[in-house]
Amino acid sequence: MVTRGDDFDDFVRGSSTRLLRTAVLLVGDRSAAEDLVQEMFERVYVRWRRIHSAPDAYARKTLANLAANRWRSKGRKPEVALADHDRPTPDTAEDHAVRDQLITALQELPPRQRAVIVLRYYEDLTEAQTADALGCSLGTVKSQTSRALDRLRLITEPAILEGLR
Repeated sequence: MVTRGDDFDDFVRGSSTRLLRTAVLLVGDRSAAEDLVQEMFERVYVRWRRIHSAPDAYARKTLANLAANRWRSKGRKPEVALADHDRPTPDTAEDHAVRDQLITALQELPPRQRAVIVLRYYEDLTEAQTADALGCSLGTVKSQTSRALDRLRLITEPAILEGLR
């Protein structure tokens, strides 16, 4: 007999890594992303009986909302840049450098634009699925995507955006 806990445990095992990567892209910080994923799993567990047939969509929507709430709770104050001696050393692998640049660029976008880019290009959702996940219209997804890509083109090297296509 399969119980709620067994199904939920399978979901957590099968989706944790992917959802953590999504959360890192949404908030730009691994430890904050881990907290976000933990809180998302708590919310998923509470609603498991209602969402067990399609937990991925609920999990993505919850992550996007939690990331937006986290940003709002900071009072929209920009974070203080680290001093030069506190900056992490860049990874020597090219793919890691590109990832770091993309995460940095994503952090310069407003939360809604960031969520649209992450869900559309990283999670590979359609425009309609993204609109559903964010609880907005299809037109909003299209306009936010366009604005976000325009902004990313201005602040990144062209090679960085190649990974989004």
